[in-house]
Amino acid sequence: MPKLRGEAFWRETLRSAHYVVAPMVDQSELAWRLLSRRHGAQLCYTPMLHAQVFLRDANYRRENLYGEACPEDRPLIVQFCANDPEVFVQAALLAQDYCDAIDLNLGCPQMIAKRGHYGAFLQEEWDLLQRMILLANEKLSVPITCKIRVFPEIDKTVKYAQMLEKAGCQLLTVHGRTKEQKGPLAGVASWEHIQAVRKAVSIPVFANGNIQCLSDVEECIRKTGVHGVMSAEGNLHNPALFEGRNPLVWEMAEEYLEIVQKYPCPLSYVRAHLFKLWHHTLQVYQQLREELAKVKTLEGIVDVNRELKLRCQEEIANQKEGEKPKEGLPFFHWICQPYIRPGPKERCKENGASGTEKGVRGKRALEEEEDGNSELLSKNKQKKKLRNPNKSFDPSLKPKYAKCDQCGNPKGNKCVFNMCRGCCKKRAFRETADCPGHGLLFKTKYEKSLSWQSSQRVIQTPEISRRGDVDVGEAAVLKEAGDG
Repeated sequence: MPKLRGEAFWRETLRSAHYVVAPMVDQSELAWRLLSRRHGAQLCYTPMLHAQVFLRDANYRRENLYGEACPEDRPLIVQFCANDPEVFVQAALLAQDYCDAIDLNLGCPQMIAKRGHYGAFLQEEWDLLQRMILLANEKLSVPITCKIRVFPEIDKTVKYAQMLEKAGCQLLTVHGRTKEQKGPLAGVASWEHIQAVRKAVSIPVFANGNIQCLSDVEECIRKTGVHGVMSAEGNLHNPALFEGRNPLVWEMAEEYLEIVQKYPCPLSYVRAHLFKLWHHTLQVYQQLREELAKVKTLEGIVDVNRELKLRCQEEIANQKEGEKPKEGLPFFHWICQPYIRPGPKERCKENGASGTEKGVRGKRALEEEEDGNSELLSKNKQKKKLRNPNKSFDPSLKPKYAKCDQCGNPKGNKCVFNMCRGCCKKRAFRETADCPGHGLLFKTKYEKSLSWQSSQRVIQTPEISRRGDVDVGEAAVLKEAGDG
């Protein structure tokens, strides 16, 4: 059967999906996808997977895709980050039988994407992107899609989208923010950019950004003309967003925890989901917030969830008639609802600082430090500075690490194969060789084993001879006794 393209792919394979759950690192795992599908989501993406790691690590493939096969979890798009055409396609070939399309992440704006040279930090490298998509479109049996962020200029964004379509992209998701718009500086996504892209390309387009409730979805489709709308944070705070409902938080939390019992995932994922669902309630019950952060088992998380439910039910029972939600929330804190990120000024005020003070803390400050544009230090680095006052965080003073010949990770300084420890161990084992730099002594241990076996044979030979001599002597004595 020929590979479906464009509108036919969206209509037949993706079943004309309008409501889409975004790819979210450590958050759009199978259990969460199944919960979202039960409550209106029509298409889901996997979390972003690292193509190079997926290609070389069988455990990574099993943990993130192969071990999660579920008939209910379709249609499904697997998203990869990559910056090498061959690596991207080889990883996609290993994943294509488990999904309906492969997505190339060109939208991640985080510092880890900058360091790894992928995501939104490839958006100026059009020649590389063309080669990646052309090769994937040629080799894969499923369509290739892309998720992008916009440029400040609408014209450049349109040309960017047209280039991707020409290279072979069959569906485009447009996040209406630039790569600089993130965290407290996210601001409002530009639907104007998305509308311009939709008019300029003939392939299906999904919109991403500003989606907190079902009315936002409907308005976005009406204003931009897109085929579907993708939600990330809105979905995390209210998995029933696409149903147009605002259910009780504990209903969603309990249903999610039941799914996790059947389809387990790392505890960190579960804890992160509970923090999102209970976000507003945990501002009220700070002690339970600390307990949720410290708990070490799924049973412990279930207990904290149960306690939060009891506290809320008690609060509802004692509620006065006509009482309204506090903190300017549209609903009471025990109801699933959007979380509006505070901007830089609001965040400074929350932390007791003025809006003009240099101080958007946390990740933003950390990223500025690494760019060398700020003297601010994250809390973690402040602690390190206290322990070692002479420590410098100037990126220009950081040692430049040579790369492993095999995988690109930092190689060991004294490795005889010029590899990282993982690759070195595999090669040393395969070739029965030593690498003193990594403390791997396969050859030495093998030679010692042979030596020990040889010495054992030498020790055993005289014993056999001696036993033989005794036996002959005993036979002679018995013979003489018999003769007597």
